[in-house]
Amino acid sequence: MQEQDYPRTMGQQFGRRSWAEPWKIKMVEPLRVTSRAEREAALKAAGYNTFLLRSEDVYIDLLTDSGTNAMSDRQWAALMMGDEAYAGSRSFYRLEATVQQVYGYRHIIPTHQGRGAEHLISQVAIRRGQYVPGNMYFTTTRLHQELAGGIFVDVIIDEAHDPQSQYPFKGNVDLDKLQALIDKVGPQQIAYISLAGTVNMAGGQPVSMANVRALRALCDRYGLRIFLDSTRLVENAFFIKEREPGYAEQRIAAIVREFCSYTDGAWMSAKKDALVNIGGWLALNDDQLADEARNLVVVYEGLHTYGGMAGRDMEALAVGIEESLQEDYIRARIGQVRYLGELLLDWDIPIVVPIGGHAIFLDARRFYPHLPQDLFPAQTLAAELYLDSGVRAMERGIASAGRDPKTGQNYYPKLELTRLTIPRRVYTQAHMDVVAESVKAVYDQRHQARGLRMVYEPRYLRFFQARFEPVE
Repeated sequence: MQEQDYPRTMGQQFGRRSWAEPWKIKMVEPLRVTSRAEREAALKAAGYNTFLLRSEDVYIDLLTDSGTNAMSDRQWAALMMGDEAYAGSRSFYRLEATVQQVYGYRHIIPTHQGRGAEHLISQVAIRRGQYVPGNMYFTTTRLHQELAGGIFVDVIIDEAHDPQSQYPFKGNVDLDKLQALIDKVGPQQIAYISLAGTVNMAGGQPVSMANVRALRALCDRYGLRIFLDSTRLVENAFFIKEREPGYAEQRIAAIVREFCSYTDGAWMSAKKDALVNIGGWLALNDDQLADEARNLVVVYEGLHTYGGMAGRDMEALAVGIEESLQEDYIRARIGQVRYLGELLLDWDIPIVVPIGGHAIFLDARRFYPHLPQDLFPAQTLAAELYLDSGVRAMERGIASAGRDPKTGQNYYPKLELTRLTIPRRVYTQAHMDVVAESVKAVYDQRHQARGLRMVYEPRYLRFFQARFEPVE
């Protein structure tokens, strides 16, 4: 598929004036529309942190695509087939077979969600003082690596830090940066390469097949392992199919399987690509590492045949993995994100380009050029958007970046973004229109923003629970 196949009105390719989602609605969840005064009170009570808002006070919830997806009728039916045996659950063996078939790894260890798997791989694969190079950090991933004694090093290409760059694979690893780190510290001081498919913090930007293939060749020269965050790998595969020569006619499932073949293992927060509300897994090819992780999962998650998940959730997850690979589904999934992004681009509203896979990322630096990073422009933008319409977004900037564990100083990321994250199969095109119009309304009043200051800061992952107040 080429870029021109996806106009703002996707249905043009089918001879219609508008596109439609490849599903119909069987059940609805009523939404509450609040007044401006009610939103002002709710936001103040939440400390101007959208994570602390009550969901009942939110109209359109774009905080995250994690666990907020709508399950299909097949998934709901699968829930009834769950085997809730403590040990040897039939549902685990179905999930194991599905992951092995789709992703190609040998050993599957279920976890309650993605960060449980991040914890396991960090504990079994990192020795204190080792370096963990990766294609940009993700919040929970980096924290687990640091808690295990690892030192994260960003080896993503420079284009990833430029929200206006149109480079098609901004998630790629810079092999020269990785080589420089190997030369500096030696391969024995590198725990593994932490590779994410569609890099969240860069705006949902993909990794090319050529890049992961070249990364595999480089790592083989030094005996280094590559572990993959496969949380949104299906979306990454879509971009490979669309943008990379030689893949236009391949099925999404084949692209996913080839990509994984260049890695030594993976973890997944199944609450994203796999279309479920809870769950995750760690997959490994190495027998010894898998044995260590399987033993450790008993300590932190549950027996190795349920890992913190109910049998019914493993059944729904197995079906969700299969459904995530459907060509019509993934085309519409990316199409809805693009629809919103292209509306905003039409109004010259600054966003990260190319438009990524799971969200639109508003460029808060260009949105509020008068606000320094210490006044949390991305957090400010999320708060102003909620005040305007009840749309809940989230910050991906200095608050999310946190502090250097050694110096205690703030990290100052080049990207200061507010994320509008689209849950899968939840909202319609009309909802996207409402969101776009709200963003435009806030943008038209951008010069009035004064910023926020942090008045409460948790020790870890502060963006989840921090509290703010407006700067007078």
